[in-house]
Amino acid sequence: MSKNILDLIRERKSVRSVFDPHRPVTKEDLGKILEAGRWAPTAHNMQNYELVVVDDKKLLEAIGNIRYPITDTFMKENYENLSFSEEEWREKKVGLLGTVFPPALRTPGMKLDEATYNKLILWWGKAIAENSHLVVVLYDTRRRAPDSEGDFLGIISLGCVLENMWLMANALGSDFQVVSILSADPADKEVKRILQIPDRLKVAFAFRLGHAIPHLAKHMTVRRDVEDFTHHNRFGNKFVH
Repeated sequence: MSKNILDLIRERKSVRSVFDPHRPVTKEDLGKILEAGRWAPTAHNMQNYELVVVDDKKLLEAIGNIRYPITDTFMKENYENLSFSEEEWREKKVGLLGTVFPPALRTPGMKLDEATYNKLILWWGKAIAENSHLVVVLYDTRRRAPDSEGDFLGIISLGCVLENMWLMANALGSDFQVVSILSADPADKEVKRILQIPDRLKVAFAFRLGHAIPHLAKHMTVRRDVEDFTHHNRFGNKFVH
């Protein structure tokens, strides 16, 4: 059993491509994905989340039409974490391969011109609008673990909810991508307006569910080895397993 679970974890992936609008996630599979989120561990069992499942095409189009800022900070820090060949990427073992980004996001010091920005917005709009389902995960700041500074434990809890649903989606053969851009202002306010979400709730993230168009989907990833981040008894003593 443990081997099967580990295989599932290794096979989990984020699919950065447009999904097939003619292959929706079934209602049964969606129910299993949400059930997996229900059983995620949360700090103090506070269950500090609400979910909005969006499959109405007009609502998906409205969310896809939201314009969001791409900051200079994102441009700079994104570039610093890119690799520009598979060899470099596998040697670094962290970050992303630069080829998954358009030239403007992988060129140092380059400003994001209006034409490139509009292309990015258009791609995201299509990716969201032609989606089978978009699930918006809301963070309820009132449900917090006692004495957790900055509600750090609550943020960890949201990650647990995400991972449970992500693994279940992959186990069912559904493709999945986190959409973090909807959590930042002004996108957060627009999503809440479109979906009539109360002000007391914060958009934590959303995720796209569907099935990738096969010829557009390519998945590669890298990870550090266990010995790279695990210490034995004292920090700095390499753990060997």
